[in-house]
Amino acid sequence: MSRSKGDIAEQKSCEFLRSHGFTIIEQNFYAKKLGEIDIIASKEEVYHFCEVKSAQDFETAVNNISPSKLSKLKRSVEYYIQTKKLNTAYVIDALIVVDNHIEFLENITL
Repeated sequence: MSRSKGDIAEQKSCEFLRSHGFTIIEQNFYAKKLGEIDIIASKEEVYHFCEVKSAQDFETAVNNISPSKLSKLKRSVEYYIQTKKLNTAYVIDALIVVDNHIEFLENITL
């Protein structure tokens, strides 16, 4: 996916989260050599670390969240929590963007 398409999907995802009562804390947080966290949001004192995936169809987008991607994301989240010295509940979510439809998958690491 091109960077501009990714940016559009992330902006749509931020708008979606805000409209559902989330506060956007940060976007595109880079954890040294581990990877990037697309969106960090909070709601009801829980941090949500969100991976945004966009594709022509839902299945392709979901399949782009590979076990290795998830593993890197978990390490990036741990790095973020340590760096920011947070002591908070958190989950890892995914937002699947296909055209103008957004599917919000909460707590994908269960």
